[in-house]
Amino acid sequence: MLTPVPFTKVKFTDSFWAPRIRTNRAVTLPIEYKICEETGRLGAFDWRKGQPHEPHWFWDSDAAKWIEAASYALADERDPQVEAQIDAYAASLIRNQLPDGYANSRFINVEPGAQWANLRDAHEMYCAGHMIEAAVAYFEATGKRELLDAMCRYADHMIATFGPNPGQKRGYCGHQEIELALIKLYRATGQRKYLDLAAFFINERGQGTSLLHPDKPGAYEHFYDLEARARNADPRDYWAKNYEYLQAHKPVREQTEVVGHAVRAMYMLCAMADLSAELKDDTLLHACEALWTHLTTRRMYVTGGIGSGGANEGFTADYDLPDDTAYCETCAAVGLVFWAHRMLQLTGQSKYADVMERALYNGALAGISLDGAAFFYANPLSSAGNVLRQAWWDCACCPPNIARLIASVSGYQYSSSGDGIWAHLYAQGEAEMRVGQTPVRVSQTTNYPWDGAIALRLSLEKPATFAVHLRIPDWCDGFRISINQKPIANTQLQDGYLVLSRLWADGDTIELELNMPAQYVYANPNVRQALGQVALQRGPLMYCVEQADNGAQLDRIILPSVPDGFAAAHEPGLLGGVTVLRGDAIALDESSWGGALYRHAAPSASAKQITAVPYYAWANRAPGEMRVWLRAQP
Repeated sequence: MLTPVPFTKVKFTDSFWAPRIRTNRAVTLPIEYKICEETGRLGAFDWRKGQPHEPHWFWDSDAAKWIEAASYALADERDPQVEAQIDAYAASLIRNQLPDGYANSRFINVEPGAQWANLRDAHEMYCAGHMIEAAVAYFEATGKRELLDAMCRYADHMIATFGPNPGQKRGYCGHQEIELALIKLYRATGQRKYLDLAAFFINERGQGTSLLHPDKPGAYEHFYDLEARARNADPRDYWAKNYEYLQAHKPVREQTEVVGHAVRAMYMLCAMADLSAELKDDTLLHACEALWTHLTTRRMYVTGGIGSGGANEGFTADYDLPDDTAYCETCAAVGLVFWAHRMLQLTGQSKYADVMERALYNGALAGISLDGAAFFYANPLSSAGNVLRQAWWDCACCPPNIARLIASVSGYQYSSSGDGIWAHLYAQGEAEMRVGQTPVRVSQTTNYPWDGAIALRLSLEKPATFAVHLRIPDWCDGFRISINQKPIANTQLQDGYLVLSRLWADGDTIELELNMPAQYVYANPNVRQALGQVALQRGPLMYCVEQADNGAQLDRIILPSVPDGFAAAHEPGLLGGVTVLRGDAIALDESSWGGALYRHAAPSASAKQITAVPYYAWANRAPGEMRVWLRAQP
């Protein structure tokens, strides 16, 4: 098992991620704070009847994710003003926390007495989970314990309330999040009881079907049905109609298909992976592996986006991956990054890093504008020009979620183990880690993702023997490697990583060059929406064509049968500095049709040079059409 190198030990100095981290700190986080303040989210615990901005079920989670993101920024650079803002929120929460530890602004102020009556829908544990994550992040960034101690009291309240013992509730939250948060709380405090509660919630999920029906001896009913009847509601009125929506249709170890709400699924799978690691529970790992295979071979977009359906914000059917109506919630891509990273630490297999990179550079990063001030909730793969980023939503889970990912993105680059270091992602910067008892400093020089040339310089106090594992991405069809400028001919790949084992000395330099041509990506023929089409990729980046570069009617463009004619050119002044792909194509022409709707002669076509830009950067100019999938000549 691997140990991730914390983002506090990795400093990016590159031209891709470092500017985004600065923009996140200088623009995104202040904007999100202001909106949370103006909408009442930050004052929700002090709300009283008659005041505007009545707290919603999920408001506490929005404020908490902002605190978590801001805490990651504070860990990099302390800011007294931001700390004062977080301290004020913590004081408000603590002032209003109930004597038994309960802390939810909605149910304290608006629906007192209704706590834990609607676990299926009310998001109480979901909010609690995000607040716990925020408290842990703030404590680790500043050493301040007030918010952490308050969340420990809240978790202790849940321990007293939920469990298998007489008088306790056997339930679990409809929106997973509390489970992974409790594991973080366990790691921060060393208190095993929080890990045990997380395990209870995961183990209990889907087990509600074993509860006896209250009116029919010998019959069984789902926990959420019993809960609904207890609050005088008819379970048949549940809008989702079944509990696949919240992954409670069967016990987690029996689930083999990713179903339902995509974000809920990702958070649950993160907790399952964490519990597998902490409890050495291979049954949870095997379940995760089966669900990973199903997701990545049948229900994931080429951008790393997941969840094709808008009605359930989640999964529909195998190979159902439409481009124009793709939902691909930003939070779901962020969740996939979280889960992939955990699976990577458990297994050391590059397939998890490959998907992590795909989702990070494409599906997740598209969720925020280049200036850091606007966001996508859904991320389609084509647009008629009517899809625009927004500053906020009533349900605003995505803006602070992408903010916390960017603030901590350097923590996904490296891992260490007892006998080596692992480079998963490539970005210029400095990192400090340990191999066993040996401290190692890694300086990486690269222009990735625009260029495949990567150099790593090792700094050691004294020579040491260990392995350096360098990921060879799944998109790379060839590479060259040298150590101290001496080419290495005999290379060994292990689970997708190039393994270099030797006695290393201070100043040793590894030079890796990854082939990075423009490539076509084809979808499985079962993906009917992409039949006869291709997508452009270069390195980790998926590309798209926009009206701003190519004019309208992008669906008439037909690419040549091979991508050899596409040339990469870096444009420093375009979209914050991007490498574009330019090549020759043809475009269907309607000028000879004379207004006819049908005819027997095939359409004529004319030559057209097209320009493709990285998908993450689309919709940052004048509104217009966009497409990822384009027709290709057979």
